[in-house]
Amino acid sequence: MILHGTGGTGAAFLSQTFGGKLFGAGQVLDATRYFIILPDGVGHGKSSKPSDGLHARFPKYTYDDMVRAQHAMLVDGLKVNHLRLVLGTSMGAMQCWVWGETYPDFVDGLVPLASAPTQIAGRNRIMRTMIMDSIARDPAYKNGDYTEQPHAGMVGAVNLLMMMTSSPIGWHRSGATRDAADKWYEDQLKSRIAANDANDMLYQFNSSRDYDPSAQLEKITARLLAINSADDVVNPPELGIMEKLMPRVAHGRYILLPTTDRTRGHGTHSLPAIWGTHLAAFMRELP
Repeated sequence: MILHGTGGTGAAFLSQTFGGKLFGAGQVLDATRYFIILPDGVGHGKSSKPSDGLHARFPKYTYDDMVRAQHAMLVDGLKVNHLRLVLGTSMGAMQCWVWGETYPDFVDGLVPLASAPTQIAGRNRIMRTMIMDSIARDPAYKNGDYTEQPHAGMVGAVNLLMMMTSSPIGWHRSGATRDAADKWYEDQLKSRIAANDANDMLYQFNSSRDYDPSAQLEKITARLLAINSADDVVNPPELGIMEKLMPRVAHGRYILLPTTDRTRGHGTHSLPAIWGTHLAAFMRELP
C-alpha cells in the first residue's frame, strides 16, 4: 500500500516518474507480483471531504483517523489481513510511523519518505499555520461557506506551500531567466489554485495537528527504512531529529540523501529514480 502526501491522491503514483520506475515488469514493486493499493486518504481525492457539501461542517480528522480508515478499507473492504509493505510520501510517510505503532503485526516493512516521527513544530508548524491562516482570514472565506474560492487566501496558501516543498536547483531549471521564471510561476499559481478547494486544503493541513509518534517508537516491530533528502526544508537534517529518534526503532534504518542536481527538496520523495535502489535492497531484506 502506498500513501500520498498532503493534497495528493493515490492516482498520482501512476505517473511515469513514480509508477513507471517501480511497478513495471521486473521492477522492485512489479505489479505482476504484488497487489498494489493506492488509496485516497480521508479529505482527499475521491474520498469524503469538505468540498463534497458539508464545507466547514465536515468533521475535523487527524492522521490517526486516516490510518484507521485505511485499515478498515483493507480488512472490511478488501478482506486483506496482512501487507508486505506500506510506503508513504510526506503525509503518507508520517502515516507509516502511525501504522507501525497502531498495527505492529499487520505489515512486514515500512518505508516513510520525507518525514520525522515527532510532533510538527518549529518552522514546519509555522508554515502550516501560515497556510491555514491565509485561507481562514480572507474575508471571502466566509467561515467556509463561500460560493467562490477565496482567491487572495488561496494565493497566499499556495505561495507558502510552493516555497515549503521546493528546491533552488529545481526552480532554477524551471525558470532559468527572469521572464521564464515569471511565466512558470504564473502558470503554477493558476493551475494549483484551480486544482484545490479552500476548505479541503485547510482541513488537510489541520489534520497534522495531533501527529506525534515519538512516544511509542518502541512499538514498531516491522522493519523500517526512513529516507529523507538533505535539501528538504520541511524536514531539515540540521535539526538532528532522525539521529536522535531512530535508535528507538528496533529494526529501523535511516538514509539521508545528499543534495545533488537530481534532488528536488521535499519533492524528492516522489522520485524513485533517486532512492529506488535503497527500496530494492530493503525489499530483499524483508523476512
